[in-house]
Amino acid sequence: MLSVDEARELLSGIDVTSLVGLRDRALVALMVYTFARIGAAIKMRVEDVYIQGRRTWVRLHEKGGKRHEMPCHHSLEEYLDAYIKGAGIAADGKGYLFRTARGRSKELTDNPMSQADAYRMIRRRAAGVKILTKIGCHSFRATGITEYLRNGGMLAGGKGDVVDLLTNEYLIGSKSTNQLPPLKVPRPLKVPKSTTL
Repeated sequence: MLSVDEARELLSGIDVTSLVGLRDRALVALMVYTFARIGAAIKMRVEDVYIQGRRTWVRLHEKGGKRHEMPCHHSLEEYLDAYIKGAGIAADGKGYLFRTARGRSKELTDNPMSQADAYRMIRRRAAGVKILTKIGCHSFRATGITEYLRNGGMLAGGKGDVVDLLTNEYLIGSKSTNQLPPLKVPRPLKVPKSTTL
């Protein structure tokens, strides 16, 4: 699992002078800010990033056919917008959002990234900023959830996926901001057995 400082270092250390860099930063940010599983992230279509009201939202298609829609953190919104505009894919709503690169050309194809592609990218980007923590695709989900709980977020009771629970609190607690709500929680936090992480 990454620390918050390592996650920030990773995001800021990605060279965004190419489409591949813009894509990589957007994908890492999506996983950090939404707690998305890599499988849901790489299945996203361009139309799964959309405007509702005056905010950018993302739609994740999770395991078991679950669909999660949530507003973007302001940094995620900025990174997704830069990538979509830079790649010129805004009009390709049915196309995959996170696409493979054509060799070393730094040009993107129409094909979706695989989990193996994402894993290699994450390892390469982490090595590029000298992060020694061994990380993979699910490290960002663990980092996001842990930091959310550390900052006072709570998991509601019930049988839903952690994204269901966190999204509900995110929307209820912060309608006018892009931040997760600062809720007070006594430590140590005990997650109910019926809640799956």
